[in-house]
Amino acid sequence: MFNKKRIIKISAILLPVIAAASYAFMADVPKKPDESRFTPVTLTRPGDLDEPNTFEVLTDGRVLISERKGAIKLFDPLTKMVKTIATISVNTKYTSKTGKVTEAEEGLMGLTIDPDFNKTHFIYTFYAPLTEKKWKLTRWKFENEALVAGSEKTLLEFDTQRETCCHTGGGMTWDPKKNLYLTIGNNTASLLSPSTDERPGQESRDDQRGTSNTNSLLGKILRIHPEANGTYTIPAGNLFAKGTPKTRPEIFTMGHRNPWRVSVDTKTGYLYWGDVGPDATEDSEVSPMGYDELNQARKAGNFGWPYFVGPNVPAPPFNYVDGEPGAKKDPLKPTNESVNNTGLKDLPAVAPAFIYYPYTNSAQFPLLGSGSRSAVGGPIYHRTDRPLAKRPWPAYYEGKWLATDLARGWIMSISMKPNGDYTAMEQFLSSYHPIEPIDIKFGPDGDLYVLEYGSVWFGKSDNAKLVRIEYNPGNRKPSVFATTNKQGGTVPLNITLSSAGTKDADGDALKYSWKVTAPGAAPKAYATANPAITLTKAGVYMATLTVTDAKGASNSKSVKIIAGNEAPEVNIDLTGNRSFFFADKPLNYNVAVADKEDGSTTAGTIPAAQVSMSVNYASEGFDYVQVAQEQSSVDASTQFAVARAIMATSDCKNCHSVDAVNIAPSFVDIATKYKGNEKEIARLPSAIHNGSSGRWNKPIAMPAHPGISLNDAQTIVNYIMNVTNNNINTMPVKGTITPKVSAEDANGTYIIRAAYTDKGAGSIPKQTSTTTIFLKNPTVLAATATIQKSVTTKVGGLDGVTYIIPRKDGYIGFKKLDLTGIKQLQLAAYATTLENTPGGTIEVRLDSPTGALLGQAEYEQLDLKPKTQNWVKAELKETTGLHDLYFVFKNEKAKASDALLLFNAIKFEQ
Repeated sequence: MFNKKRIIKISAILLPVIAAASYAFMADVPKKPDESRFTPVTLTRPGDLDEPNTFEVLTDGRVLISERKGAIKLFDPLTKMVKTIATISVNTKYTSKTGKVTEAEEGLMGLTIDPDFNKTHFIYTFYAPLTEKKWKLTRWKFENEALVAGSEKTLLEFDTQRETCCHTGGGMTWDPKKNLYLTIGNNTASLLSPSTDERPGQESRDDQRGTSNTNSLLGKILRIHPEANGTYTIPAGNLFAKGTPKTRPEIFTMGHRNPWRVSVDTKTGYLYWGDVGPDATEDSEVSPMGYDELNQARKAGNFGWPYFVGPNVPAPPFNYVDGEPGAKKDPLKPTNESVNNTGLKDLPAVAPAFIYYPYTNSAQFPLLGSGSRSAVGGPIYHRTDRPLAKRPWPAYYEGKWLATDLARGWIMSISMKPNGDYTAMEQFLSSYHPIEPIDIKFGPDGDLYVLEYGSVWFGKSDNAKLVRIEYNPGNRKPSVFATTNKQGGTVPLNITLSSAGTKDADGDALKYSWKVTAPGAAPKAYATANPAITLTKAGVYMATLTVTDAKGASNSKSVKIIAGNEAPEVNIDLTGNRSFFFADKPLNYNVAVADKEDGSTTAGTIPAAQVSMSVNYASEGFDYVQVAQEQSSVDASTQFAVARAIMATSDCKNCHSVDAVNIAPSFVDIATKYKGNEKEIARLPSAIHNGSSGRWNKPIAMPAHPGISLNDAQTIVNYIMNVTNNNINTMPVKGTITPKVSAEDANGTYIIRAAYTDKGAGSIPKQTSTTTIFLKNPTVLAATATIQKSVTTKVGGLDGVTYIIPRKDGYIGFKKLDLTGIKQLQLAAYATTLENTPGGTIEVRLDSPTGALLGQAEYEQLDLKPKTQNWVKAELKETTGLHDLYFVFKNEKAKASDALLLFNAIKFEQ
């Protein structure tokens, strides 16, 4: 038995000591800075960049940016302008054996600057030349903002296949010894997982010819030491010593599928990178579940692909002759026995992945989320790496890895022990949502730079941009918003520029400055927050708002204006309620379009066939912002904006193209094959949701997409089956909608959308206008209220639902709800002695917490929790139109601190 008194005595002595030691320890732990101290500053303007992929920041703040199509651009922080300083002739296409041309991942894929750039002026590029089936690593001299003609020297080149997609790598970095690291993708078709097709003529589908081949540079990270004369030497410590038969001495790590951005920890010498994994969504006999990896190499090594993935899960080589998976490999003694292997049969032991995550939520790393994935990588932060930094980051991030994922759009701050072991991660700057971040690194100024590829794959995106994230230990830059009251119009164009939403975290007084520019026109400046301006000359203008606080810190944002062409007006006349849908209750709609130049649908000068009208039901969780931001470039397929928005959050574009063969059949081919086959068309949503294979006489497996509901999959199928339809409109501009909702997908939204693209005006671009009505399920969760006062939230109450718990006179509110036809509400709430909630009255008030009383519901205290939701009816006074709606919680007998009840949901009823 323990001596209780002795324990108490010892505790009394030790606790103050332990407490003091803990306090001293905690005092040494850097405090996490508030997110508001980091400001994302957009450096480039809409349209400046076209498929950007890598960049380097020079010591004077200028930024070199490479683009896949071959351009090298230079951003100047003084002029805030981007210009093209060179264009390399590169290949951007694949040509299959049948002669079909497909957009490729090839092109100019990487750029870096020499460690002694200020002396040598050397930059290095990694690209696929147009006229040779090769990859080249070359060095150029950069002077007077141009590549010096005749200065290119080829350090390294090797053959590539251009019959099928994918994976190129292209990331480059340097270590303190001035060794250059280069990532190279596997250049292999993604079929089954893994790709191990050994049949004659199918070499481009066998990863064993490259990734696991010690005599190939494919699927590797190279480490070389460039010399002054344009050659390179091999540093000690690579995976294979120089002269080892059947090996390439340049190899530092092998067994990669698509390693992207690579970085070196200058303190430990460890290498870090992101590697894009295979597509399988679950374990099967054919392959294991696919994982993306964020990896660490403490020394040269083999990282397993195509025989292992993630936490060294074996991926058995697939025999494409008999259609059966082979024997699993031993990670300690892997072998490459492919007929296409020109290297060693016996391979180095496989190192496990550092961090790995599948399509679904990861049990090991839950913060990484779920859905489409494309691991990029990122830098390790050390203050001493940038001794002249103007804005060094706080000590809290010392030694942490800032890694990103192109598809998921987060940046994770990953903590490690001094020996490099993983300890924890947290999301960095959760308020910043980069659009497909493709490269990320710290600049000499101490800032973190993020290059955003943009939302259009294999095409130019207006939202592609370079962003600089600045840390401000004292004064913070303003957060800037720039908009206009209309997107354009005929000249003279009277338009109001708006800075609404601009704010300063420090509460400083702000100075506003607008600059309006257009090619061939003198710039105009305005020194007010929301100037009304007149544009008298037709053209495309850029209005840039610069906001400066009282201490001199400034930030800018730009918005495009089209003068010389009036944007069309699109109106949807909808009978009934414009906030909610009610199952089986018909809604009549009528779309009217008027355009100053083109005429109107009413007059018959705009044909109804030129108006895009669509109705889609999107599942719960659909990103409304994505569809609202559809660009005018989509023109005739505007009615499929919802389908494209759903696909944009998944991995569809990784395998499918609209009209060209990628890894999988094009949408045009799918539509052609299944046209008129209603049975097969009905099967396709399930194939998307659950996965499918063997439908195209090829060993191609489409992974399951459990995150895409059957309803959303049907929306995608509708788009695919109409992708060859040249008609803009697939629905009449006047008709009736009868909402139908399945029980398993009842909490979604009906999206009624009408759009029209006008004909332009001479050289002035076309304009597209869209009107969208979102009809939500009439049952609304109380916790989703955008206005909340004197309430708290409880998760996991009755049946695991979320509740609002209000105090006396607290309230919640919803903005702009249509109350037309709403006769009563059902309110789900309860109060019990068990939770010490006395109950009370929920008042329903119009437009403010003290507005007109529309109705109310009473809740008495119960002894026990109800077994099901406790719905109470509140009759409403007749009201029409859009209003703010408030729910105010009353109990005159309760104390101010009392929690009155648990409030879950509101059901709007006609």
